[in-house]
Amino acid sequence: MYVAIDIGGTKTLVAVFDAKGKIVEQQKFPTPKEYEDFKIELAKVVAKLSTTDFYKGVVDIPGLVNRKLGTGVTFGNLPWENVSVQNDLEHILNCPVLVENDARLAGLGEALEISGFKKLNILYITISTGIGGGYIANGKIDTKFEDAEIGHMLLEHQGHLTEWEDFASGSAIYKKYGKKVVDIDDPQIFYAIARNIAVGIINLIAVMTPEIIIIGGSVGTHLEKFQDRLMEQLKLYEMPLVPIPPIVKAKHPEEAVIYGCFEYAKQNEH
Repeated sequence: MYVAIDIGGTKTLVAVFDAKGKIVEQQKFPTPKEYEDFKIELAKVVAKLSTTDFYKGVVDIPGLVNRKLGTGVTFGNLPWENVSVQNDLEHILNCPVLVENDARLAGLGEALEISGFKKLNILYITISTGIGGGYIANGKIDTKFEDAEIGHMLLEHQGHLTEWEDFASGSAIYKKYGKKVVDIDDPQIFYAIARNIAVGIINLIAVMTPEIIIIGGSVGTHLEKFQDRLMEQLKLYEMPLVPIPPIVKAKHPEEAVIYGCFEYAKQNEH
């Protein structure tokens, strides 16, 4: 069995996979604000699982990973810093554990849904509270971009250099319009949303040259509401050396991370 642990700012998901990648059991619990309390709650949940005979585990964190030390450096909305996630979870799970960023693993999980993904360069962008992403090349997380924080790109916005997620994320949309994307139906608002998202994407295309872009997250879940506008805006910036690739909606935004965990475990069995 393989175990995936998805640490989120509000909840943590524990999923157990069989060798073929089928989820056989899963449990959720609220993510405690203190890391020591998290370890206690995780140990309780693991003890209640029907099986604890794990071959390998993967834990994803919503922040910066030190892969050499197996530590979580930062955790986004959680106040944890420089914690020994790998070592601590190996003691709880009694198996080898890998640590990776949640957006990279979500990208890997969504890439699995693309036919021929092992031969493609795929950019996954999650637009939710903030903006994150992962680059999948030849079926694996590309190490050249494994620590890229695309939401923190500085872009020109209203005459100032501004972090992309500060004007294009779900939080930014809610702050400006007082509504979440799910509740917006004004075409003019979606024109502005598409423009702000396109400005960042065109820069990523120029640098990463993906063959497919997948958009997930709470905003990406409603891509059909502004996809035509988004493509119109991107076409304005298109150049012979910067062609616009197909852009598709994430198929399993709620489960992409844990399936990415399983694939990552299988890729790192030895």
